[in-house]
Amino acid sequence: MEDLRGDDLELIEHARRIVEAHGDDEVHTVGAAVRDVQGRIFGGINLYHFTGGPCAELVALGHARASGARELTAIVAYADRGRGVIPPCGRDCQVLLDYHPGIAVLIPTVDGIRRVTVKDLMPHAYVWTPDEGSQPTPDCGR
Repeated sequence: MEDLRGDDLELIEHARRIVEAHGDDEVHTVGAAVRDVQGRIFGGINLYHFTGGPCAELVALGHARASGARELTAIVAYADRGRGVIPPCGRDCQVLLDYHPGIAVLIPTVDGIRRVTVKDLMPHAYVWTPDEGSQPTPDCGR
């Protein structure tokens, strides 16, 4: 776990502005921002649906990819109604691990917002890669 870097504050602010500008109902409640290696920031907002609509983090990943970003360095989610920075859900963590295993994730802790790697959030995760297919981690005993 690491302290925030200067550009992490910009990432948090970007996600906050997204949800505050568009989170005016029960459908859009979380904004996310992701940064690529070039320092570009891409945003997304969730689309809540009873069938499990896409989380803001996944929308931000899609926005980044559609804009040509391939290598992402950090991501954050920011919830409406004063909830602030929130950690990614399990599905988001798995997608981040599979496509961007080195990405930093900004999460709330008792000591404030900190950055961790997605690998730290999922130390015994099932590993899947688009090129190689599914591979169990050594820890899972398969």
